[in-house]
Amino acid sequence: MKAFGVHRFWAIVLKEFIQMKRDRVTFAMMVGIPPIQLALFGFAINSDPKHLPTAIVNADRGPFARALVWGLAQSGYFTVIRESATEAEAARLLQLGTVQFVVNFPEDFSRRLIRGEQPSVLVEADATDPAATGPALSAIRALAEPVLRRELTGPLAHLRKTLSPIDVQVHAHYNPENITQYNVVPGLMGVVLTMTMIIITALAITRERERGTMETLLATPVRPFEVMSGKILPYIMVGYLQASLILLAARFLFHVPMVGSLPLLYAVALPFIAANLAVGITFSTIARNQLQAIQMAFFFFLPSILLSGFMFPFRGMPGWAQGIGACLPLTHFLRIVRGILLKGNSLTEIAPELWPIILFMTVALTVGLRRYRQTLD
Repeated sequence: MKAFGVHRFWAIVLKEFIQMKRDRVTFAMMVGIPPIQLALFGFAINSDPKHLPTAIVNADRGPFARALVWGLAQSGYFTVIRESATEAEAARLLQLGTVQFVVNFPEDFSRRLIRGEQPSVLVEADATDPAATGPALSAIRALAEPVLRRELTGPLAHLRKTLSPIDVQVHAHYNPENITQYNVVPGLMGVVLTMTMIIITALAITRERERGTMETLLATPVRPFEVMSGKILPYIMVGYLQASLILLAARFLFHVPMVGSLPLLYAVALPFIAANLAVGITFSTIARNQLQAIQMAFFFFLPSILLSGFMFPFRGMPGWAQGIGACLPLTHFLRIVRGILLKGNSLTEIAPELWPIILFMTVALTVGLRRYRQTLD
């Protein structure tokens, strides 16, 4: 057995450094992923979302209602974006996801409060994501008493002795029992499609190159768009099969309510599947081998799953993280799936989330076509 050779050892070390220098994509991934993870987990991830958009329906207009609205804003959990909206308009804003909460003051709120009758305040919440609403609902119950006690002075000071001046009634819409599966399982459709479609197609052209079949493909009169569409179409069928299996599991295993139209969900899933397949094809045209293609796929998948609102409340993230998340197709598809299944949204109501997916798909396809190499060079 030969003794350990320092020169041979350092020769192997230098060889690996040279190989690392040649494989710049892999080196960039190794260096780039840790700071990205630190930024995402350290700054973007927040399980206690604040400044949630809120609409106020105030039929009372008295000083006590105004004091409570002020208290909501000061708590940090609520940002009032619409005041004095009608009940129908507020319900519409809640269904579209424009607001997270609607606070409704009845017409006789101040009169009943002065009489000591403990008037009710109705708080309607979009509970499709229980993690986004839980802390805020706890805060609204806690702040009502100190805010009103500060207002109850003079002849009304005797009302402070009551256990609670008002009764906060909470109606959690779309997921009244706060069942986590209702939020997670529909979102899994987008996550699974993103992961599998990108990884599978990212290997499409790199596999042809590594196996030596690219020469045969390049010798044929097939055009770049024909190659890309031909590689994408079979995986679209696979994507629909995956979506069907997830929907069956959601219905019969997790008992997720399906209020909306399943044909509409299948129709809008097409641009989302195509967008992810286009990203995978684009990666395959950039990568030199299958390892690089998989690395690029995970580099895209990591921020997608963290910044889309699947694992953490989207509105709890800082503005820059929400901006990045808004550019990702998964963010909009999650809202579409949950909106259709849990809220019964129609095409008109999901259209604001559909066009960014179509735009992303168009850009990804364009980049992939331009990157496609018609020669081995």
